[in-house]
Amino acid sequence: MVTLILIGLLGGLITAVSPCILPVLPVVFLAGGTGRGQDAGKPARSPGGTEVGGGAAGDGGRAADERGSGGTADGAVASAPPAAPARVPRNRRPYAVVAGLVVSFAFFTLLGVTIISALGLPQDILRYVGLGLLVLIGLGLIFPPVERLLEKPFARLPQRQVNKEGSAFALGLGLGLLYVPCAGPVLAAITIAGARGEISSDIVVLTLSFAVGTAVPLLVFALAGRRVADRVAAFRRRARGLRIAAGCLMIALALGLALDVTAAIQRSLPDYTSGVQKKIEDSDAARQQLSGLYDNSNKELSRCEDGADELRSCGKAPALEGIDSWFNTPGDRPVDLKSLRGKVTLVDFWTYSCINCQRAVPHLRDWERAYRDAGLRIIGVHSPEFAFEKKRSNVVAGAEKLGVDWPVALDNDLTTWDNYRNRFWPAKYLIDAEGTVRYFKFGEGEYDKTEKMIRELLRQADPTVTLPEPTGRAMDDLAADRTPETYLSNLRIRGYVGTPLVDDRPTAYRFPKSSLPVNKLSLDGTWTAGYEQFTAGKDAKLAFTYRAKNANLVLAGTGKVTVLVNGEATKTISVTGSPTLYRLTDDKDARTARLELRVDEGIQAYVFTFG
Repeated sequence: MVTLILIGLLGGLITAVSPCILPVLPVVFLAGGTGRGQDAGKPARSPGGTEVGGGAAGDGGRAADERGSGGTADGAVASAPPAAPARVPRNRRPYAVVAGLVVSFAFFTLLGVTIISALGLPQDILRYVGLGLLVLIGLGLIFPPVERLLEKPFARLPQRQVNKEGSAFALGLGLGLLYVPCAGPVLAAITIAGARGEISSDIVVLTLSFAVGTAVPLLVFALAGRRVADRVAAFRRRARGLRIAAGCLMIALALGLALDVTAAIQRSLPDYTSGVQKKIEDSDAARQQLSGLYDNSNKELSRCEDGADELRSCGKAPALEGIDSWFNTPGDRPVDLKSLRGKVTLVDFWTYSCINCQRAVPHLRDWERAYRDAGLRIIGVHSPEFAFEKKRSNVVAGAEKLGVDWPVALDNDLTTWDNYRNRFWPAKYLIDAEGTVRYFKFGEGEYDKTEKMIRELLRQADPTVTLPEPTGRAMDDLAADRTPETYLSNLRIRGYVGTPLVDDRPTAYRFPKSSLPVNKLSLDGTWTAGYEQFTAGKDAKLAFTYRAKNANLVLAGTGKVTVLVNGEATKTISVTGSPTLYRLTDDKDARTARLELRVDEGIQAYVFTFG
């Protein structure tokens, strides 16, 4: 039991610092430092109603005036003992926000599916409730009467200060419903048990320890927000403005989550916690502790190791069973693995909202494009992590947005997940032409190795097959000279040539007369060069000579960007909303080209990435 608790705690700690939870961090930070609007900057009162603490900070709580108690005609004043300073209530909002998030996430992860099914509610109702709460709390920070309305359910609680933190706790409840962290084996065990209603003492202990582990970094972040608000005089003077800004941020976050804008930003970040997560959650000790939380069938799969260096025989491929429905097949008919004998099959376990899965999709697309004619077939098994991922329309829309056009099976009851003894999103299983599992890879990374195994299996299936150049090797060969990630930041930019950059004010720039070398960029027209982004002004243009298969740029604002490659206009991009990654070019092979962008005024450009 102690080992299980430690695994849960460490898993929660890793999850709470992963890129998957970045969208909630600004809200947690600001929520920790925003008190009630009517309290900000006002003096406290003594029990007798006398104001104390007014005026300058640290006045010792002296009364604003002194009155005599005798009321004599000669004005004699009788001494009265000074009123004790009123104790200023401590801002407990950080604890309330994190407590609400942890309670909501733990409760609904374990019991949400059971409750929804029992009441006959839509599978994504919890997500809508979370979005609604986030908007309401945002409105409460902007409009105090709304906040008082939200605090009414807590009015019966005896402690006044607890009552006042009711909206903060409600905010945490809403965030918990929208909290979609990267899932490793620990969270997989919890969510799957909750989805099936198989709640044991081990699952409860694992859930609570995971929730506590998650809470620690979030609480530190919230307390940092409170400390900044308490210590920085500008925050105290502008408490009302800060609350309005926090409210607007929460409403913007709700809109971003509803439109899936935040996912694009998360996909552009590296999964910097995956290595640590795998070492802890998929270690021998963890597997031994978590093994009892999984179905024990198809033990032959344990013959294989995750990401092995060679093909092995791991037993007959388990059936795709318990599938709710299919799409991306003729007439949405199911696919039987037996019908794919003679082909090499890649079974990919994924969910459309999992950032790790989203980052893996481009590699699957490359393999589908390169090897389909040689006999490769990909089947996506969508095994939901959360209730809203069970809704078919959500999955279809998510798959379309990601460019998933191969057959997808909705494994809503996680039957096929169990058949494959799976523990990760994403996970890839390679099945040879005879129907035997030969290799599997959990999580992101080692794409070149997986592609190598695909090629070996295709040759085993047909020794005469002609295979294209490896997509992975092409990327490896390019890695040394591929144009690196380039930030449009006045302090972090590299490879810039042309008119010297001027910090933080609109400036007219001109392209150099000579041609741009590879990995160099330049500006033309009016730009404002800031630390986080460059903002386009009148007649703004940007030129970049790059080497890669594709070029991408994170953009924000509203307007259009015209893309020219080697002087020829290739596309016009419509930009709208928060920072989002936009694909500028997409070539089959790597090449060196001059990219020129003509950017509408007001659009913000953040960072170039190349693939």
